[in-house]
Amino acid sequence: MGEGWFARPVPISVGIAGDIRYVSSARQAVGMLSGSWRETGSAKHQAALLACQRAMSGEMPTESARSAFVDAASEARVLFE
Repeated sequence: MGEGWFARPVPISVGIAGDIRYVSSARQAVGMLSGSWRETGSAKHQAALLACQRAMSGEMPTESARSAFVDAASEARVLFE
């Protein structure tokens, strides 16, 4: 499986202090979504997880996976804009 690099990193807020982490690839996004995600199990979370896994295997464009990850991060209120 590949890394699935995004054209632009996605800034998200992590931890109690709200540190900003830049997610640059589908592989990094899968790691975040598989960890302690606020909205685990929601439709957007599941869609992002599947999209990122598919982008890593080359079955889906990385920018589609990035968009799904942005939607999930927004829903979980961790997207830093």
